[in-house]
Amino acid sequence: MRIAQVAPLSESVPPKLYGGTERVVSYLTEECVRRGHEVTLFASGDSVTCARLRPACRRALRLEGARVIDPLAHHVRMIEITAVTTMHGRLDIPDVHPVHQEFAEMHLVSVSDAQRRPMPWANWVGTVYHGIPENLHQPRVQPGSYLAFLGRISPEKRVDRAIEIARRTGIPLKIAAKVDVVDQEYFETRIRRLLDDSLIEYIGEIGDPEKSEFLGSACALLFPVDWPEPFGLAMIEALACGTPVIAYRAGSVPEVIEEGKTGYIVESIDQAVSAVHRIDALDRRTCRRVFEERFSAARMFTDYLAIYRRLCDHEPDLSPRGRMLSTAAA
Repeated sequence: MRIAQVAPLSESVPPKLYGGTERVVSYLTEECVRRGHEVTLFASGDSVTCARLRPACRRALRLEGARVIDPLAHHVRMIEITAVTTMHGRLDIPDVHPVHQEFAEMHLVSVSDAQRRPMPWANWVGTVYHGIPENLHQPRVQPGSYLAFLGRISPEKRVDRAIEIARRTGIPLKIAAKVDVVDQEYFETRIRRLLDDSLIEYIGEIGDPEKSEFLGSACALLFPVDWPEPFGLAMIEALACGTPVIAYRAGSVPEVIEEGKTGYIVESIDQAVSAVHRIDALDRRTCRRVFEERFSAARMFTDYLAIYRRLCDHEPDLSPRGRMLSTAAA
């Protein structure tokens, strides 16, 4: 099958550091190539892939800094590609609704069932959970000695909650996260002072090579989000390392984490603190096994391929959940 993968241009495919959407595009693209399909990747010119690369800009736009005045112009060039679009971001923002109402014929893929809730009327053709290569991270059977926070420092990710959980449990917290320009003021005024604690270590932004050590050496990943999380790639990265997750009940969390099996789902600081004290009751081998069963790149590929074929044959979606070419919308 001939398949086009169209990625956002903010990060390369795969990203050099932070970047969930582009990372998933890379995993899916390489799995499609490995399975023998003819794949063209439309992405930034510094992307690395076994597929045919069609660069839409010279370098990842975030890394170009002041050289890029209007990043939207680069993305507009890619609109002419006809494809089914995987939505990666939050959809509870009113600004996006008129666009999808105007182009109601667009076939959309969600990355969790929860992601769809703000737009139940959209033309959803399936849900496909993210997956990552099984050999990307190696699991560790023995629990580590610290709590981990991975991702972005922003109001919705609530690193402040993670810091409070660490303080109340007395367990060190390591924070591997980037700070976007839009969140710089939040970081300076609300978070920086919280890092002045012997229990807290701020590492900064990390990439895939560092994640196995960072996540595998943790006793748990804290995922204290305060927004309708569309998926939460960090959760399955932790499971791939055998590390259980303590996450707030929001968005996709109940779809990804199995309560009392791969982690604990909480609704308050008190519940999170209690969950930390019970984390040793969870089997890290089980976390890894669930990752292999539910969140591998191979499983993701199989789901997408079924959708590609169904759409090419103009068949309706008859599956119970409507699991569902693809573009990736950040």
